[in-house]
Amino acid sequence: MHDYFENAEGGGRLALLLAKELQADLIYGFKATSHIFSADFPSLKNQFPLSRNITIPLLRQCLLGYAFSHKTALLSTYDKVIYSGWYSPLAVKNSSHKGLNVYYCHTPPRFIYDQKEFYFSQLPFCYRPLLKSFIRYLQPRYEDALAKMDVIITNSENVRKRIQKFLGMDAVVVFPPCNVDRYSWRGCEEYYLSTARLDPLKRVDLIVKAFVKMPEKKLIVASGGSEMSKLKKLAHGCNNIIFTDWVEEEYLLELIGNAIATIYIPKDEDFGLSPIESMAAGKPVIGVEEGGLCETILDGRTGILISSPPGEDDIVGAVRGMTVQKAQSMRYSCEEHAAKFRKEIFLNKMKTFVQKRF
Repeated sequence: MHDYFENAEGGGRLALLLAKELQADLIYGFKATSHIFSADFPSLKNQFPLSRNITIPLLRQCLLGYAFSHKTALLSTYDKVIYSGWYSPLAVKNSSHKGLNVYYCHTPPRFIYDQKEFYFSQLPFCYRPLLKSFIRYLQPRYEDALAKMDVIITNSENVRKRIQKFLGMDAVVVFPPCNVDRYSWRGCEEYYLSTARLDPLKRVDLIVKAFVKMPEKKLIVASGGSEMSKLKKLAHGCNNIIFTDWVEEEYLLELIGNAIATIYIPKDEDFGLSPIESMAAGKPVIGVEEGGLCETILDGRTGILISSPPGEDDIVGAVRGMTVQKAQSMRYSCEEHAAKFRKEIFLNKMKTFVQKRF
């Protein structure tokens, strides 16, 4: 089970992979029209959408919570259920009492726990009571659902500690998979690449500001998001900064394969698959010493970890230090490290673990 499929996010990719490889049915809230993963859906055994794509914030979340809580009576017919997301676990109350339930937790809802203040600050004052009410609705139900799980698996030591801190529960770490064979070193053209979604927590604004100070260095921002207009204004008049918006996967693979290095400095990232994808193409990563990136980037071997919190000048120094020659010297270490996250390793761990539990 997975919450919904709207963007090219890692949780949806993981849920699809498990459904295909375990030959399992897939239950989900909704799938956006022409979703980037649409080609994978016909190969599934069976699929059951529970709701429809509602774009109104909070209303969407309420409908998803209702759908998983009240439209999942079919769970009683399954012996094994794997949950992914924040809303799908609410369905556990409808599962078979004789079956077992596994939750793959990408992270507990951050708007409830460690980033509550940030999310409230992003809302107009008149909407804040609505979010407060929604948290009062979701938090006890989410925590009750997790208490009913037979096992909780998570994507990193970082999130394992977060689960322990806020929920007082234990979890087992199984790193999410990367399809490393899709990525390859294609060359080393004169640009650096950012693929992070354009929202405040990804700190792409700091990257853009750094390149404003380095007109001799080229940056390609290959993503979209709520901060697109703001970032374009920051880069106004800078011919060295290019925004592509979201691109097709084949073009993204080309951009990664030809970059000098990628830059990824999100705030306390859960795990961060983007650095692994970069390293799979032999490209080092300029990252930040926070969250899951401390587990995926080997400082000095597969990239550079900037001290936290990062500043514009820190990024400038790291970019100028990551020359073409230095990036190329890290190529084989990057490829070797990325191979540890191959999807086959993930699937073997999940299959072995699930078989033992069941």
